[in-house]
Amino acid sequence: MKGWYVGALALVMAATALEAQSAKEKKEPGETVVKKVASKPEEAGPDFAIQGEYEGGSPASKEGNSPASKTGAQVIANGGGRFTIRFLEPGLPGSGWDGKRELKVQVQTVNGKTEFNIDGFNAVIADRKLIAKKLGDSESTTLVHVHRKSPTLGAKPPAEAIVLFDGTRADAWRGGKLVEGNLLNNGITSKRAFKDHKIHLEFILPFMPYARGQGRANSGVYIQDRYELQILDSFGLKGENNECGGFYTQYAPLVNMCFPPLSWQTYDIDFKAARFDDSGKKIADAEATVLHNGVLIQDHVKLKGPTPAGQPETAKPGPIQLQNHGNPVYFRNIWVVEKR
Repeated sequence: MKGWYVGALALVMAATALEAQSAKEKKEPGETVVKKVASKPEEAGPDFAIQGEYEGGSPASKEGNSPASKTGAQVIANGGGRFTIRFLEPGLPGSGWDGKRELKVQVQTVNGKTEFNIDGFNAVIADRKLIAKKLGDSESTTLVHVHRKSPTLGAKPPAEAIVLFDGTRADAWRGGKLVEGNLLNNGITSKRAFKDHKIHLEFILPFMPYARGQGRANSGVYIQDRYELQILDSFGLKGENNECGGFYTQYAPLVNMCFPPLSWQTYDIDFKAARFDDSGKKIADAEATVLHNGVLIQDHVKLKGPTPAGQPETAKPGPIQLQNHGNPVYFRNIWVVEKR
């Protein structure tokens, strides 16, 4: 696998050019590009089965001159059978990747086969596996499709928690309603307001392979209706302050822990409100720590003021807003513990 990784670097320039073409959603001959939104796997089409995360590696060489290696791959759907593959060593984000070694390549499914060649290697994605083999060699490296789950998924609210949504009713929210049976919509604000508190919530992003940037499964959690923690399909992206896990325009996440679309994800937020003196002058910034899918992505960051569209800072508690940005991002298992 290491030989594949090193040899493939020669194709980075070409891959980048192809990626830019894909980002513009250029039509292939005879292809009709139609933006699609899927909220369920069975509605997502064949590209959904290929996209996602893969993990595996190579054993140590028989000669002993090459140690065992581990590789992760994120396969991002770009619509119409086109994919960006992001190879990461030594593993996936939050599971070994060193934040440095990565390679992007562009792939297209042709006649039902997702196959590509990289500098003397042939690779095929099929049957939930990515198999790479050096041409003329019998040995191969296999990466297996994995479906990671947050360690806090399904976390039970403690006895002192204020349950804002448990799948049975949405009356704790202004504008709240049940969708898809037992999920919560967006574009809503909690009826209760909070000062210092912890939030647990779970969300799911739709599959929108033709969309790009801020148009791809966009929502957000506004803490105190002032500070937006972005929700976005940022799977496989760099991880900026306007992407999933970022405090909008202020802080990028320490690591991009966004799972593939249609995977349940978690935010666990520990928030300390801004402080004001008796005259109303702010004497301390609000502070937040965030775990995304169980991994630390914001570490006691000082929020410099409201993020765009946030309400003005005051000493008063504020509600939680789940932003509507026109995409079917849904929620479940939301509860708050107030800190005394």
